[in-house]
Amino acid sequence: MAETETGGAAAQPAPKSSRAGRDLPAAIAVGVVLGSMAIGSLLFAPKWWLPLLAIAIAIATHEVVRQLREHGYAMPVVPLLLGGQAMIWLAWPWGVAGTLGAYGGTIVVSMVWRLVGQGLREQPVNYLRDIAATVLLATWVPLFASFTSLLIFQDHGGVRVFIVIATVVFADIGGYIAGVLFGKHLLAPAISPKKSWEGLGGSLLFGITAAVLSVTFLLHKPAWVGLPLGLMLVITGVLGDLVESQVKRDLGIKDMGTLLPGHGGIMDRIDAMLPSAVAGWIVLTLLV
Repeated sequence: MAETETGGAAAQPAPKSSRAGRDLPAAIAVGVVLGSMAIGSLLFAPKWWLPLLAIAIAIATHEVVRQLREHGYAMPVVPLLLGGQAMIWLAWPWGVAGTLGAYGGTIVVSMVWRLVGQGLREQPVNYLRDIAATVLLATWVPLFASFTSLLIFQDHGGVRVFIVIATVVFADIGGYIAGVLFGKHLLAPAISPKKSWEGLGGSLLFGITAAVLSVTFLLHKPAWVGLPLGLMLVITGVLGDLVESQVKRDLGIKDMGTLLPGHGGIMDRIDAMLPSAVAGWIVLTLLV
């Protein structure tokens, strides 16, 4: 190790990050790999989306559970993991009924699991707080994600899920570019100090454009359908990102996980897509 003129060890340079706080080369590389897997599945083998989604949601659920348990929450991890898988896979034979039934069953089992976890002779501590966190997690991660399972079995389902994901990704790219180049007015400084109104404008421009073009050329539907779709996906994507930022702020952490270089964990990568999956299913089911 080199020595400085004062005799101390030379400080190692910190990894370079972008103005938006990311390790940009690593983030791009990870994004390309994940994007290639998603595109290959959705456009060429749509039913392979289910196992990919099931793996990602299991990891994301475990990341959030681990963080909550480290901060004192007693989370029923087994019902959450198994129930999350049921929400995704039961969409295959039974559609909406299968997903909602699995969700309801997950909540009921989790309530009982937490109640008897310490034995019926010992009064549970912080039961209401823990069940509230459990319901939030079961809704936020596996239930929201399962809307892409429901979408995949519609006509041209792979294309529909691809459009939702592509719109959210392009909205994120537009927000990043506009935020870095022009961002001066903070959108929600108390929650996310890096988001700006200028970034939101970039997200709207890129996201709505991506939605209009993809609906027109991939689904061969009227271009106007892309307007409400893009608007809904951008709004829910930004709100999804803010929700995770607030959860992490409550827990005092930077990332939910460390699996993906430049992104954090799986949950840090899909936070915007989860509520957008619900919005995408609503718009594409009602209007297309």
